[in-house]
Amino acid sequence: MNRGGIKAVILDLGNVCIDFDHMIAVRRIAEFAGRPAAEISDLVFASGICRRFEEGKVTPAGFFSGIKETLDLKISYEEFLPIWNEIFFLSDRNIEVQRLAKRLRRDYAIASLSNINILHFEYLKANFSFLRLFDKPILSFELHLRKPDEEIYKKALELLNLKPAEVVYADDQRAFTDKANALGIRSFCYQGPDKLKKDFLSAGINVD
Repeated sequence: MNRGGIKAVILDLGNVCIDFDHMIAVRRIAEFAGRPAAEISDLVFASGICRRFEEGKVTPAGFFSGIKETLDLKISYEEFLPIWNEIFFLSDRNIEVQRLAKRLRRDYAIASLSNINILHFEYLKANFSFLRLFDKPILSFELHLRKPDEEIYKKALELLNLKPAEVVYADDQRAFTDKANALGIRSFCYQGPDKLKKDFLSAGINVD
């Protein structure tokens, strides 16, 4: 039974439900690029192509072509895919959040809100079962919007057919939760599963 008028819980994916480290991919790419990992990281993640890919404005093939040209990579698309995708791993903290989400499903709609590209999302779907916990995945590449653009939060509310006061949201990026709070969505910066439970309790969420 829900309390406080809350009808849905929205969770970020990366570093909340599952951990990731882009440097895993960067270090593997460095083996083929003849450049230091730090330089590759700057070239890839400061170039804007990753942002456009997460917004669904670049196709997977176009993304790979841009990365290959930028870094003068001598690998195929098929060789690139596992390098790009195999950056995710489960921690005990993730598992506890997933258990919490499973319990919350008894009383609340559970949605994800993630800045993510299609390759990473398809990889997660194929390799991790926790995505089945979510009634509604709300994904940047599908909406062509990224957090903290306020329009993605408004779209999330529209898709859930709920008002801001009926939703609680958790994300590991404070800039993202600050924006959601400014729109009237009760939001918490994720600092581990124990703190998350306390935050949810303070919002009237039944975590038992």
